Amino acid sequence: MKRLTTALLALGLSVFGTGCAMVAPQYTASLENVQILKDSGNSTAKVAEFQASKDKAYANPISIRSVSLASPYDDSYASYLTAALKQELSLAKKLSQDANVEISGTVLKNDIDTSGVSMSWAQVEARFIVKRNGQLRYDQVKSMKHEFPSSFAANVAIPTAILEYPVAVQKLLNQLYTDKAFIEALK
Repeated sequence: MKRLTTALLALGLSVFGTGCAMVAPQYTASLENVQILKDSGNSTAKVAEFQASKDKAYANPISIRSVSLASPYDDSYASYLTAALKQELSLAKKLSQDANVEISGTVLKNDIDTSGVSMSWAQVEARFIVKRNGQLRYDQVKSMKHEFPSSFAANVAIPTAILEYPVAVQKLLNQLYTDKAFIEALK
């Protein structure tokens, strides 16, 4: 039994030590975000594909120590944000391809830092644009730096960071939905 445990530990360390590619978890809607959208009125919107910034602050894939973390949505974190918005709007019964309100934008920053001894963070920043019948109603940048407990040990820090990335996106969208100007732009 001890040999099996040692072999599994060695295999795990070799995977993390050699650099490998992993896929981020698919987005899971925040119930709080969905409720905020439900309470915002009767308006509906469609979501256009978000774009990715050409700036170095937009990491795609995200590098977490020796691991490369790719988006499960077309290998694009701009598509990740698009999918997250669509999912929450859909659950709130606010998503409609026939709506005359369109939400679009650009992901400006996208990164995870696990270099801390006991804390790590994920940062997501995006420009959100809302147009009604082609006319600009909202154009603002929202930024979220989500900090979470971590470890210096890679076998703890890397899986924790991967699981915390969707939480950063949930918090970014919460910041958007609680902006009264955004809710007004949807009406």
